[in-house]
Amino acid sequence: MLSALTRTRTRLADFAANNDPLAATGNLVALVLAGNTPFYPIYVAVLAGPGGMPWLLLTLLSFPLFCLVPVLARKNPLLGRIALSLTATGNTVFCTWLLGVPSGIELFLLPCATLSSLLFRRSERLLMLPLAGLPVAAYFFLHGRYGAPPHIYQADEYAALFSMNAISAAMISIFIGIVFSGLFAEPAESRKA
Repeated sequence: MLSALTRTRTRLADFAANNDPLAATGNLVALVLAGNTPFYPIYVAVLAGPGGMPWLLLTLLSFPLFCLVPVLARKNPLLGRIALSLTATGNTVFCTWLLGVPSGIELFLLPCATLSSLLFRRSERLLMLPLAGLPVAAYFFLHGRYGAPPHIYQADEYAALFSMNAISAAMISIFIGIVFSGLFAEPAESRKA
């Protein structure tokens, strides 16, 4: 069992690897997001009941898009980073429509903006600014305008979903901070040596 886990970890690390450190870090984030995607409908069904099925299964549509990021990054690292930024924001907007604003999933726009800010170099700011601003613009233009989701939850179910999504958005923000802080800390640490 342990050797199978080790082999899987090695394969995933190889899949995420890229000569561009920003692309490699973005690939790691993309694979973590992809890995969590199949569990999201289960979390929602446990907290809010299975009434939202089969609509909840539509949240799985982002899985292949997140998995595609390392493939694109292998061909063009910049394209992979752009794809991750757009996929994360697009997934958040889609899931906000799918579950409704009261679910709190819109909170994921914050880590989307942070991720887009960190994925690009100083020389790529003309690209970074619109991609980082896209989640902000999505909130500004879409909040309160999504229309009714396909399934309406009860107030207590929405409260449970809001709590789960708030904690999840905070955790992914922390994860993004951890993986990028390691990336940005390396040059400073090597200068001290």
